[in-house]
Amino acid sequence: MSSIIFSKLGGLGDKVMPHQLEFQPEMPLVNQLESSRGARKLNRLGLRHALTFGTGNMVRTLQAVAPEIIPTDIEVPNILADNEKMLANYVPVYVMLPLGVIANDNVLEDRDGIEKQIKELRAAGVDGVMMDVWWGIVESEGPKQYDWTAYRSLFQLIQQCGLKLQAIMSFHQCGGNVGDIVNIPLPQWVLDIGESDPDIFYTNRTGNRNKEYLTIGVDNQPLFGGRTAVEIYCDYMKSFRENMSDFLDAGLMIDIEAGLGPAGELRFPSYPQNQGWVFPGIGEFQCYDKYLKAEFKEAATSAGHPEWELPDNAGEYNDTPESTEFFGSNGTYLSEKGKFFLTWYSNKLLSHGDQILDEANRIFLGCKVKLAAKVSGIHWWYNVDSHAAELTAGYYNLKDRDGYRPIARMLSRHYAILNFTCLEMRDSEQPNAAKSGPQELVQQVLSGGWRENIEVAGENALSRYDRAGYNQILLNARPNGVNRDGPPKLRMSGVTYLRLSDDLLEGKNFRIFKTFVKKMHADQDYCPDPQKYNIQVVPLERSKPKIPIEDLLEATKPMSPFPFDKETDMSVGGALADLFANLVEKITSLFK
Repeated sequence: MSSIIFSKLGGLGDKVMPHQLEFQPEMPLVNQLESSRGARKLNRLGLRHALTFGTGNMVRTLQAVAPEIIPTDIEVPNILADNEKMLANYVPVYVMLPLGVIANDNVLEDRDGIEKQIKELRAAGVDGVMMDVWWGIVESEGPKQYDWTAYRSLFQLIQQCGLKLQAIMSFHQCGGNVGDIVNIPLPQWVLDIGESDPDIFYTNRTGNRNKEYLTIGVDNQPLFGGRTAVEIYCDYMKSFRENMSDFLDAGLMIDIEAGLGPAGELRFPSYPQNQGWVFPGIGEFQCYDKYLKAEFKEAATSAGHPEWELPDNAGEYNDTPESTEFFGSNGTYLSEKGKFFLTWYSNKLLSHGDQILDEANRIFLGCKVKLAAKVSGIHWWYNVDSHAAELTAGYYNLKDRDGYRPIARMLSRHYAILNFTCLEMRDSEQPNAAKSGPQELVQQVLSGGWRENIEVAGENALSRYDRAGYNQILLNARPNGVNRDGPPKLRMSGVTYLRLSDDLLEGKNFRIFKTFVKKMHADQDYCPDPQKYNIQVVPLERSKPKIPIEDLLEATKPMSPFPFDKETDMSVGGALADLFANLVEKITSLFK
């Protein structure tokens, strides 16, 4: 019989005397061993408590706690290998910072308060934060007058706290959408141009202007002191790269999300609350500014139908599909004219996203970041034939036509991530009248992304603190569960929780959230190196050649989504867990 002593790297070390052994009783290896093949053998020998496990994703030390002699023929589990296998299931968690963390006057107001909150997130194992970098704040003083001072201060704070950053190039207005509790308009000098030319804004059929985001119609119109809208976005991103180069070089930023529409999402502003829209209204088409009207007329004429006009029978914001001629049974959307319009409308969105991401790729070329684009989870009326709410937003998605995979295919040429919303929603939580299908929608969109071989990430649409919401996110993050022998069949590249608040950090809410983070990490400790869980962050390559529109539209062919499990295998618990937690809390309070 000879003895085996493990070194701090987990391999065989030199023999040492018992009094030289370290002991770390606060972090037992029991949980790690229970799932390993060698655990039962060690338990039979009474050595269950003879090993301890250090922090991190690597075995720091395996130590005996008594001068016991371990036979060399015992099967000792390869703890490092098992840990690495489970780490392949790790999904990083990010948290959105408050909308107004940088105030309208471009000041980081409550530095101490946000620092305290960020440190709490870090202690909870969160991987990073997401934040809007508002155009309306940074370039507020005038064209090309950028002030990044407040954002640099916040970035330094995030870096000091050891978190990663997802930065959104937010070219949209804050205010007027679900969850908007602050108001950050577009730069005043842009709004001033809109006073003399209101058609720079999205416009509905009755002429209402939407100042959330510049219309796609002016993407290439030199109306802004000789610059086009796309050139404005490019100049902003160039200035960002120049002024944040030290953070980019240091690896602080994990991805750059290009704002492509209202709420930063690649869509038309079809359901604006500030114009009276109420869930689950179908919304309205937003292509009646003079620039998009002219583009449609040119497209229709080229197609041999100069007589075709934009729809005038698609209803109003709060209508139901059946109450309109366009979306009703055998409605206009099924006609040749309707199909032509919907193809044109959705293709405008594809071209808009493609052009801006191509420029973003050129600007951030060589940086160790990934580009990302956000797609909205419009789940209401998903279960009616016309998918009316999706169509008005620009997602030409029907039972026999996939409206999302062409977007994923477009993103693939820029090595970009598809970031999708409404991960927390379940069909059973929606009102019957809305004919919603959030679970099927998420399944369809994520499957489309995976089929196009791109990374998919996601967010919850509404703040949730309950276990059911977290469990739904966990299910979507790994639709077929964890694989204890390596990478799972399907896995999202990251999930961003909406949003950091006092409510999130409240006792019970935060306890559940911390469990959620641990389960997203597949019960592994926080891992600072994405490569260890197979998320490669390499210098950004130049976009691949432009994909012909015919090839993009080929992706509209419907395919069955990948099968998803009914429940996650990494649950944060249910009603009984809440009951037990409440009981413990009450008992604890008695002894305070």
